[in-house]
Amino acid sequence: MGIPLIDLAGALHAGAPRTPAVAAVVSQLRQACTETGFFYVLNHGVPQELIARQFALARQFFDLPLADKEAISLHHSPSMRGYERLGGQTLDANARPDLKESFYCGLDYAADHPYVLRGYQSYGSNQWPAGLPELAAYSRLYIAALQQLALRLMQLLALSLQLREDYFDPMHANPMLTLRMLRYPPHPEGADASTFGAGEHTDWGAITLLAQDGHGGLEVKLPDGTWVDATPVQGALVVNLGDMVPRWTNGLYRSNPHRVRNVYSGGAPRYSLPFFYTPDYEAQVAPVATCVPAGERPRFEPCTVGEHLQAMYRKTYGLGHRAASSTTAAVMA
Repeated sequence: MGIPLIDLAGALHAGAPRTPAVAAVVSQLRQACTETGFFYVLNHGVPQELIARQFALARQFFDLPLADKEAISLHHSPSMRGYERLGGQTLDANARPDLKESFYCGLDYAADHPYVLRGYQSYGSNQWPAGLPELAAYSRLYIAALQQLALRLMQLLALSLQLREDYFDPMHANPMLTLRMLRYPPHPEGADASTFGAGEHTDWGAITLLAQDGHGGLEVKLPDGTWVDATPVQGALVVNLGDMVPRWTNGLYRSNPHRVRNVYSGGAPRYSLPFFYTPDYEAQVAPVATCVPAGERPRFEPCTVGEHLQAMYRKTYGLGHRAASSTTAAVMA
């Protein structure tokens, strides 16, 4: 079993009649979600020049002096947006600190937005580097394109669950969107087995859309426990399900562990652009009727998106509500 590739050509437009192309995509999507929780998408509608420009900006950003990057450290931001230094995160508690540096940005929410006033994580404003003024405008364009694709994928997920195409649409009013630019240095020679660019983890939101450079290094753990490489595919994005989707599907769809080791780049850094999509903080997450057999109780109790994220933090880190609220955006990956 490997990571399947799904061609979205003919399935990108909502509200169209159920053509054979849409039916084929929905069938492939359901199989991928029940088996690997990971898949590639081709003909996804995000212009390649937009992706290439974002990679170029990522390289320019990480080449800035450390002092310039630290000036916009995410620790200066209530919404945890900004720069995170090398080794600033440990995704696998049993491994060494991750060998990566990153920059977080997302949708701008005004200071008087109700969710900002309530202190919900990932809601607020961004920090941008003074030495790279074009990063803000182009990142917003990139986020908008990925958001459109994420919304369409959520509609296709609904169809794969025998739900109305627009089933998840009401949950998108005030979404939690995070674009993360990542730079992984080469894997150290002689590194021990607990050294990773990103340690083993699952994502906690709904779906993640990943653009990766040509070096590879992403590894996915299959249900049988084996690890496979998510080898870069020209023109394709990698999509994986977060832990929220098993809650919606009563455990039918998978959120599989993954990790990163930059061991194939020939001594060059690896760059990647994960985009994390999570619905409105106050949206309800409950097993859908089509995934709960008649006469059986759902495996998961209903909760809000925010309650799900808080529970994941308490489970993983033993953090209380206040601590979890202040750190969710900083470690979601």
